[in-house]
Amino acid sequence: MGADQTPDGRVTLPKKATVADHIVARLAQWGVHRYFGYPGDGINGMTSALQRVSGRAQFVQVRHEETAGFAASAHVKYGGGPLGCALVTSGPGAIHLLNGLYDAKLDHQPVVALVGHTALTAEGGGYYQEVDLLALYKDVASAFLVQLDDPSQVRHLVDRACRTALARRTVTALVLPSDVQDRPAVPDPPHAHGYYHTSAAPSSATTVPPEADVRRAAEVLRGGERVAMLVGQGALGAEDEVRQIADRLGAGVAAALLGFTAVDHREPWVTGAIGLLGTRPSWQLMRDCDRLLIVGSNMPYSEFYPPEGQARAVQIDVDGSRMGLRYPTEVNLTGDAGPTLRALLRELGPGPAPSAWRETIADATSAWRRSQREVAAQPADPVNPQSLFTALDDQLPDDAMISVDCGTSTAWYARHLRVRPGMLASLSGTLLSMGGGLPYGIAAKFAHPDRPLVALLGDGAMQMNGVNELITVAKYWRSWPNPRFVVLVLNNRDLAFVSWEQRSDEGTPMFPASQDLPDVDYHRWAEVLGLHGVLVDSPDQAPDVWQQALSADRPTVINAMVDPAELMLPPHFTAEQARKTAAAVLRDPDRAGIVRRGLPSAVATWRPRRR
Repeated sequence: MGADQTPDGRVTLPKKATVADHIVARLAQWGVHRYFGYPGDGINGMTSALQRVSGRAQFVQVRHEETAGFAASAHVKYGGGPLGCALVTSGPGAIHLLNGLYDAKLDHQPVVALVGHTALTAEGGGYYQEVDLLALYKDVASAFLVQLDDPSQVRHLVDRACRTALARRTVTALVLPSDVQDRPAVPDPPHAHGYYHTSAAPSSATTVPPEADVRRAAEVLRGGERVAMLVGQGALGAEDEVRQIADRLGAGVAAALLGFTAVDHREPWVTGAIGLLGTRPSWQLMRDCDRLLIVGSNMPYSEFYPPEGQARAVQIDVDGSRMGLRYPTEVNLTGDAGPTLRALLRELGPGPAPSAWRETIADATSAWRRSQREVAAQPADPVNPQSLFTALDDQLPDDAMISVDCGTSTAWYARHLRVRPGMLASLSGTLLSMGGGLPYGIAAKFAHPDRPLVALLGDGAMQMNGVNELITVAKYWRSWPNPRFVVLVLNNRDLAFVSWEQRSDEGTPMFPASQDLPDVDYHRWAEVLGLHGVLVDSPDQAPDVWQQALSADRPTVINAMVDPAELMLPPHFTAEQARKTAAAVLRDPDRAGIVRRGLPSAVATWRPRRR
């Protein structure tokens, strides 16, 4: 059963169309053609409607509703469409979805959640799976959250949910009672009091700030001799403009993880990641700059910005309410990064860029990169996890997509992969939720099934969601034109990131009852599912395993037995952190391994370098 669209944007439905049919047709007008979810009787009307439009809309069945939320968020991040959509059933399904939706909310991704609910006739009677969804979703979907109780509401509720999600770059939700979904559709509400006739036309957005503000920003930046830039996800799509403005200002550029692909990390003036998992050149860039231009980033670690009063600062963001939250900026330009940077470039005009500053940045960055490759090449027991990332960096295809989970894999990704424009890479950037890496990879692969995907996970994340969502990969991979889907699992039998946080922040040793993880043969699980599995338990396997995995005729899981004692040294280590870590290591069950790996790593990372 299909729907037709009139020239003025209205939907013409077949005579026997249901409310669910109308919802699917109206969402299609907003560009929603893919639904991530898991079925249940609370959404039977919706899944039946999707069945009736087979070929024009796709339901992607994941293993858990949390994954549906992650995937809906990642669907937008990887360019799968303007809106992400999750469709889940009532009660437990709706509860499971929340974590993935919070990922979208905190990373400002437009996602519409469709949540099944108890039939209207049974509401308030303590029915099975009856949960107060309007109360439950009040925070995550605070921008727009409504229960659909009458067929005549479909048009304006879907339109408002989509428009609000796009305009505010956030999560909206519609609660759908199960019996209402099967009622006859009302595509054209009466022209009468109490009814609405809304539009599915997208809204325009402010793209360039006023000329006077751009001129003020240029005046602030023009006088800088040591300019630093920080780019985030708001700079994605403006890669050329970021490069041009950096060249004009002679700036060094640090990148927040969500904006990693906005710059080419092979450039000598790109210092890499910033923050706790960042690089020392990024730390030095911020410590020594006299001007700061922030483009589309709200990286929250204030200690990694310049000291207050040191640098004059300008910020560019589409959301004016998020300006000046991390550093006291002088000029705030509300607009899209691309056109705003072009306007700023015109206002700056031609001029010589300070060369000595860039030479200093290039020297520091080159020395850091050499030291990190040296650390990655050091022996470990049995495998140095960093060596797997440097080997991947050497073989990463230009059209690669990368999904990253939260943990030690994030640190090695941030420090060793020289991503560049043209690649796609993302992670749970603000919620920092474990378990998102494989759901992100699945969404990326559905968005671009012809491109290779590499998912980087720790064993904690693999055990949380990965082992289950690998079943989803096994279910769908044959439909992808390019079957390359590589999952790297850093198997160290330890929740290592938490262990290091306890050592440095709490001064307490690794707590085995809390951090020890079961040893799982992830490669064998892949083989059970009909996928390719590889065990890496020797350092000399690192280079070859990537060539093997990236040329395989099916998805591959690399089970890498890595050293749990591998240190994650921050770019700046305070005396208090050093004191607490040392005290913790003396009592740590793996103190011998930490000393074995810590001394050579620290020497290679921190010793002074000369040109």
